Amino acid sequence: MSHHRPTRPEDRHQFDALIDARSPAEYAEDHIPGAINCPVLNDEERAIVGTIYVQQSAFEARRVGGAMVAANLAHHLRTHFADKPAHWRPLVYCWRGGMRSGSMVQWMRLVGWDAQQLAGGYKSFRRHVMTQIETLVPQLELRVLVGATGSAKTRVLQQLAGMGAQVLDLEHCARHKGSLLGALPGVPQPSQKNFETQIATALEALDLSRPVYVEGESARIGRLTVPVPLVQRLRAAACIEIEATPEERLAYLLRDYAYLGDDPDALAKRLGTLTELQGKEVVQRWQAWARAGELSALFAELMLLHYDPHYGRSQARNFTHWETRQRVGAPDLSPEGIASVAQAVLALE
Repeated sequence: MSHHRPTRPEDRHQFDALIDARSPAEYAEDHIPGAINCPVLNDEERAIVGTIYVQQSAFEARRVGGAMVAANLAHHLRTHFADKPAHWRPLVYCWRGGMRSGSMVQWMRLVGWDAQQLAGGYKSFRRHVMTQIETLVPQLELRVLVGATGSAKTRVLQQLAGMGAQVLDLEHCARHKGSLLGALPGVPQPSQKNFETQIATALEALDLSRPVYVEGESARIGRLTVPVPLVQRLRAAACIEIEATPEERLAYLLRDYAYLGDDPDALAKRLGTLTELQGKEVVQRWQAWARAGELSALFAELMLLHYDPHYGRSQARNFTHWETRQRVGAPDLSPEGIASVAQAVLALE
């Protein structure tokens, strides 16, 4: 059995497995990437033990909880850990590196595995995430893709990644397209903590000596907030504007947002949030088009009246180097055309 300094979050890659001993609800909110959830107390059991602790005593909570923990550990030994070899080295964590992960590590060591406990538990990993964002973001050589709504910025970013460029895809992390209609059907957004964990994990994989392409986002993507250091870095970075015609943008939007037509009532409801900005008459017309499935007319007016009038002013306000931006023409937003745009973006280096 190895004995060394406390295991820190940055040491996690040295182990064969990451085991999250917290409850399923805690795991669902956020967890260390790659960890599997093997709770020593499930959600209901955790609530029971907590109630006993408050209403009776710490001793009674430990007595009742200990029986639950023993049963759950026995289950994991028979199932999740049954095929692990003698040289298996897992890293186990709970909320703050306390009794839950400690009990699992103790039993694993009795079996003969070189199990280690993450010092400080998930809380220490959470601090690590925020430190990584604060430390790495100011070192990024960002190239920010900007462009009017429908200019296929996200697809260009994905194409750049496919060509070997480094990208930071914030909308992928947020599970949201970033616009008023950007919610993905049947795909909930992650928690704020998990959003930040994904960002930190992506940052750790980057080569800081090479440029990183990112889409020009607002401070919020859906209900999630982009970390302040990243917003500040985005605003101060060099910009590359993708310029496409209104006709090509509309055609692209009709392809990329075609699924909105599958739930006309939900689309109409979402459009209702624009009443204060656009007026009741305009929004009611848009809602009628949504319910009738007339997406072409709807998207054309959204571009004309809602998105495009504010585009130039908002970009100039948000990006320090807007006036010196580089431009890439995008006459064709088909898959082949997007590949050509990505090649043109890379040629700017």
